[in-house]
Amino acid sequence: MNEHIAIIGGSGVYQMEGLKIIKEHEVLTPFGSPSGKVMEGTIKDVTCFFIARHGIDHSISPSEVNYRANIYALKKLGVRYIISVSAVGSLKEECPPRTFVIPDQFIDWTKGKRERTFFEKGMVGHVSCANPIDKNLSQMMIEMCKKTKTKYHAGGSYLCIEGPQFSTRAESNIYRSFGATIIGMTNVPEAFLAKEAAMSYATIAMVTDYDCWKDQHCTLEEIMNVMKDNNVMVKVVLEELIPYLNKNKFKVAKENEFSVVTHKENLNDSHHMALKILMS
Repeated sequence: MNEHIAIIGGSGVYQMEGLKIIKEHEVLTPFGSPSGKVMEGTIKDVTCFFIARHGIDHSISPSEVNYRANIYALKKLGVRYIISVSAVGSLKEECPPRTFVIPDQFIDWTKGKRERTFFEKGMVGHVSCANPIDKNLSQMMIEMCKKTKTKYHAGGSYLCIEGPQFSTRAESNIYRSFGATIIGMTNVPEAFLAKEAAMSYATIAMVTDYDCWKDQHCTLEEIMNVMKDNNVMVKVVLEELIPYLNKNKFKVAKENEFSVVTHKENLNDSHHMALKILMS
């Protein structure tokens, strides 16, 4: 199986201008339809896949994203390394707008609306999410931020809320008391599903604002302008990161290898079909 690289684009990142499209894949999965077609192309002659998390027209709300189908589709296409690009709010003074945060942890504060595991309907499996971010991949992101002179913050926790509403000020201050660095709506269960599928996953989280804890008015127009700047810069980082990762691919630990605890004789054909992809 090929060890391809994929980008999952978040708010504002609906296409990769540096990606020369070769093919569009409409992938069928046992978990329904992905957010859209998966684009296959090249960035500086390196094969890469791209999918817009919210759809290319941003018509899919955070809790309506079919995270399972997106991850499964990428794995089915031979992807091993996932670069997540996400817009976030900052919960810390030292991470102002236009900062790229490379988190190393997640706090799940969603409310149960999302399908969050591949192991279901008669198949039980458990995968450790103690270290949800691949340190090798996140370190490469940090190095490429340095190389491109992009303002960044290394480490920290991404707190994921359900959305689509933003936090109340009281909630924002509670999240700050947790020690979380940034807040977003999409990286959980995405990151956990990548673990279940034995894929390397790391996030470039682009700060657009200070959430609402800071006594600083911020209009939607200002946020959109920051997002536009972030999206220009992230493409610069990605055009350096993709070739670098391709030349320095590392072995990804298959932490799902012994995850299934249901006896094999009790698994049905659909379970085996899914496992063939997930365990590869």
